[in-house]
Amino acid sequence: MLQFADRLKNVETSAIRELFKLLGKPGIISFAGGFPDPALFDAEGIRIAADAVLTNNPGAVLQYGATEGWGPLREGLSGFMKNKGVTVAPDGLIVTTGSQQALDLIGKTMISPGDKVIVEAPTFLATIQCFRLYGADIYGAPIDADGVQVDKLEKMIDELKPKLVYLVPSFGNPSGAMLSLERRKRILEIAARTKTLIVEDDPYCELYFDKAPPPSMLALSDQVPGSREWIAHCGSFSKILSPGLRVGWLIAQPALLANATMCKQFSDAHTSNLTQATAAHYLTLGRMDTALGVVRKTYAERARVMAACLRKELGNAIEFNQPQGGMFFWAKLTEGGNANEFAQRAIEKLVAFVPGAPFFARDPDVSTLRLSFATADVAKIEEGIGRLGQAL
Repeated sequence: MLQFADRLKNVETSAIRELFKLLGKPGIISFAGGFPDPALFDAEGIRIAADAVLTNNPGAVLQYGATEGWGPLREGLSGFMKNKGVTVAPDGLIVTTGSQQALDLIGKTMISPGDKVIVEAPTFLATIQCFRLYGADIYGAPIDADGVQVDKLEKMIDELKPKLVYLVPSFGNPSGAMLSLERRKRILEIAARTKTLIVEDDPYCELYFDKAPPPSMLALSDQVPGSREWIAHCGSFSKILSPGLRVGWLIAQPALLANATMCKQFSDAHTSNLTQATAAHYLTLGRMDTALGVVRKTYAERARVMAACLRKELGNAIEFNQPQGGMFFWAKLTEGGNANEFAQRAIEKLVAFVPGAPFFARDPDVSTLRLSFATADVAKIEEGIGRLGQAL
């Protein structure tokens, strides 16, 4: 019998991936996925960019490349971040295979078995799994509609002295919460005071509905002396351009970038030059703002309809905060409802969502659930939430 690594004892298969196995029934309406709507991808713009790089520089884009990333893309990302209030030189970031790899590299470089890590409660499931794989002892800081509750987070940092804190400040997965400007600044002050690394995962910030979220903590760090070196910022094109390109990036202090680059050499040598070059050329086409405008308008309408349907079909049986952007509703069954049991009844009615318990590092709230409106059109949302009402 094979003797697997001890680290695998700390993790298990994603509960969400397991749920997907149940979604093959004909006629099922799924609010379970965390995927962007493929109908909204700017496929034409990506094709133009891919054709250009394969025509103009085929040898280079099909060859091995630098672990740190394709030079023109690093330059393009420097400009992209400048438009978001962040001054970073091209060599101040590395390109990763999606922001998921950035998180994995942070885990590899920063976490030793037994290290304490604080995440939001709830938080991105894959981050819990990733950090546990490296032996982290993970604690959850409570959140509300304005993001992590900073007073409680500060107390946890002072007591636990964690190796790092992981936050998704804008329209987080699964919470949909948006960390307020005041709280972002306070977290930077706490990071500088306690010398605690804050990992800022920011893949959803461009998916706002009415107005843009506050600047990232990385952008705000210029206003808080001593905080910049304690921010590791993860970005991604997966939700705003295409997840299939697998293009993300990591901005951090030089020592962390250097170690992350070394670990990346061991794992994949470099992110695909072809997809990096395609993304770099796409940035020069001036198409992203128009494409994002369509995405924002579409998602905003779907979120509005889902909220109205939830109120109509489930009434007082459920409570939630109206998201201001992103792809998710985070909801809670009232009167002690169990979302796992509700999910099984919902599947029988041919509608699916994700129970909320797996999104907690500890002490899961079994009354919570996540619903994604990103890939369902208005008609499917109306029909699907109607089926949820029948499953109560």
